[in-house]
Formats: sequence, C-alpha cells, structure tokens
Amino acid sequence: MTDTPPEPPPAPAAVLLEPGTEVTVVLVKSRGRQVTYPAVVERDDGVHAVVRAPWAGPPVRDFGFVRFESGDVFTEHYWRDRWFSVKEVRGAGGALKGWYCDITRPAVAGEGTLTTWDLELDLWVSPDRSTVLRLDEDEFDESGLPEREPEAAGRARRALDELEHLARSGDFAALLA
Repeated sequence: MTDTPPEPPPAPAAVLLEPGTEVTVVLVKSRGRQVTYPAVVERDDGVHAVVRAPWAGPPVRDFGFVRFESGDVFTEHYWRDRWFSVKEVRGAGGALKGWYCDITRPAVAGEGTLTTWDLELDLWVSPDRSTVLRLDEDEFDESGLPEREPEAAGRARRALDELEHLARSGDFAALLA
C-alpha cells in the first residue's frame, strides 16, 4: 500500500484569487510528492476558480489516447465544494485535445496558491466526447484510501461517476461555464 496525500488543512476564510495574477498550482500526490507550476488566474467566484497554464511536464508525454507536449495550454477548473478538477487541453495552435479530469479533495486557495489533493482516479474525455476513459482505478485501490478513509473513497468514486455522467450526457460544457 502507498501513502495517500495528507488531509487538507481546515478551510480558511475564502481567499479570492485576483484575475490576471499569477498563482502556484500545487497538486499534492501520494507518498508526499507534489507537482507545482505557475498559472494565471482567469476568474474566481469563491467556489469555482479558473486558471490557465502551459503544459509543465516533460516535452512530450504520450498516454496513448492523447499526447501532452510543449506548447499545449491547460485551462484548469477547480472547485472548493467538489471532489474533482477539470483541465481543458488545447494544442499550441488552439485545437481542443480534450479534458483531463483529476479526482481530488476540494481545492483550497491561499495567498498566491491553489492546492488540491490527488486521489489517484482520473477521467479522460475526447473533444467530441465519443471517448470517455476511466483511468487509474487500480492505483486508487492500491493507495489504501478505501480502507483508511472509506467516506473520502466513496466521495471520490461518486465524483468520478458524476464526471463520467456529465461527459456522456452532454452536460459537461455547462459544468465549465
């Protein structure tokens, strides 16, 4: 079993992220790992924050169903009351590649930061929504979260089911509005 990310701190008073400012996105992963990268705030209403960031990974990451590469731009949607985030992925020329969705604990905004806790489940949605892939369910099971925190594991699975339903029903775009 692997260690899951630590619990987020208690929610502080709502910090609104100012449009046009740079924030550091922090994705807390299992075993104490973190992925951090800069992003620019597009909007934040206190519940739903949207930031834009260039692909911050290796020059090319090929998942088989999509390639993330230098020049790609991610418009990332985070919620303080939902157990997921949605990243719209566009190529350097602006063409939509699809949406990569992370199942996470609700986001926490701080001064200059936006933090989520990765729960190992993911969903991929192709641009025409004809391909909807549930990803990493084996990693989720191996994380030990279902045994350690059954309530959180249940919320994570329900969030994955909700996203898949929205993607398949055509209501996905309304979520991101």
